[in-house]
Amino acid sequence: MSLKHLLALLFVSPALAFALDAAKLSTIPLAMEQAVAAKQAAGVVTLVMDKGKVVHHEATGMADIAKGRKMEKDALFWIASMTKSVNATAVMLLVDEGKLALDEPASKWLPELGQVKVVGGITPQKPITLRMLLSHTAGIAFPPRKPTDGAISLKSYVATLIKAPLAFQPGSAYEYGFGPTVAGRIIEIVSGMKYDEFLTKRLFLPLGMKDTQFNPDEAHRARIARTYKMDEDTHELVPGYNPFVTSDVTVTHMPEPAGGLFSTAADMGRFYSMIAAGGELEGIRFLSEKAVKDMTTPVVADGKSLNYACGWQVNTETQRVCSAMPVGSFGHGGAFATNGWIDPASRIITVFLVQNVLVPDSGKPKDTFQKLVMEAAGIQVKPAAAAKKAGKK
Repeated sequence: MSLKHLLALLFVSPALAFALDAAKLSTIPLAMEQAVAAKQAAGVVTLVMDKGKVVHHEATGMADIAKGRKMEKDALFWIASMTKSVNATAVMLLVDEGKLALDEPASKWLPELGQVKVVGGITPQKPITLRMLLSHTAGIAFPPRKPTDGAISLKSYVATLIKAPLAFQPGSAYEYGFGPTVAGRIIEIVSGMKYDEFLTKRLFLPLGMKDTQFNPDEAHRARIARTYKMDEDTHELVPGYNPFVTSDVTVTHMPEPAGGLFSTAADMGRFYSMIAAGGELEGIRFLSEKAVKDMTTPVVADGKSLNYACGWQVNTETQRVCSAMPVGSFGHGGAFATNGWIDPASRIITVFLVQNVLVPDSGKPKDTFQKLVMEAAGIQVKPAAAAKKAGKK
C-alpha cells in the first residue's frame, strides 16, 4: 500500500470510517425467516444502506398467505406514521425558500389557529408554531374517530381539528396526535397546490421515489403486502383490517400528512439517504444542512427535553426509541410495525417493512435486524441510561 493510500485511510472522515461486514449482513435473512416461523410476521422486507449505497435488500415470507403470494423486495406497504418525517421534510422545503418559518405564529398562514382556545375557554399564552405542530407540542387534541375520516378533504378535516379546544397550553407538553396534519394543510395554503401533488412534484419525482403515493393505482395495489393480525383462539396469522387499503382503486382516502403514505423499502431508502447526507442525493441538493439539523433536533416542552423533533423520533441518552441503534440516531416507526432509521455518524440506514396489527412480539424482528446491522458495522450500542420511551409510533 502506498503512503498516499495509507494517509487517506488514516485521515478518512468519521462518516466513512465504518465498513459493514458482508458475512454478518448475510445472517439477516435467516433471522427474518426465524421471525416468520415464530409467527411474528407473515413477511418482511429489509434494506440497509451504507453511505448512500444499498448493501442489503431482501424479502422474506409471504405478502399474502391465502393466495400463496411470496413477499417481494418491491412490495408496497402502508408506512403509517413514517409519513410524518416526509411531511416535515416537505415543510422544510418551504422553510428553505423563506415561505414558512418554524418559530413564527402558524396563524400567519392559517388564520384560524389564532382563534383557538385551550380547554376551558382559556386563551393560549403562546401562539402555535409549525415547530409545535410537527413535534406534537401544540396541544392539538387526538380527535375521536368518525365515519367521515378519510372521506373529506384535508382542508375540511383540519378545520374540524382546530375547532376542538387545545388539550394544553402550546409548547407546554407533548401529546402524540394530528399537529402534523395541520402543518400539511399549511403546505397546501402556501404552495397553492394539493398536498399530494406538492409531495409528488417536489419530493417523490425528484428523489426517484417512483412507488410512493397516498392512493395506489391498480398496478401498485397488486403489490400491497396484506395486513395480518393473530387470531386469539387459533394463534394463527389471519388478515387484519387496514383503513387505508380501500375497497377498490376508485375509492380514495384523504392524503393524510400524519400517516397516509404507501411506499417501498427502496423508495424510503432514497429518502433517508438524502437526509443522512445533510439534504443531498446524488449531487443534487434538496434541503439545506441547517434545515435537516433543525428538523431532527429534539424539542423542549416546559423545560424538558423530549426525544421527538419535527416529524422525527430521536434516540437520546435517556430515551431510546430504537434500542439497537446509537444515541443521536433518528427515524420514525409506523402503526403496523414499519420502521426507518438513520445513524448520521456512520450514515447507515435501516428500513424494516412489515404489516402487523395485534401481532405479539411484532417488534422483535426489527430489533434483531437493527442489532445485526450495528454488529456488521462494528458499532457498539450501549444500553440507554433509562428505559423510558417517550415517542409513540
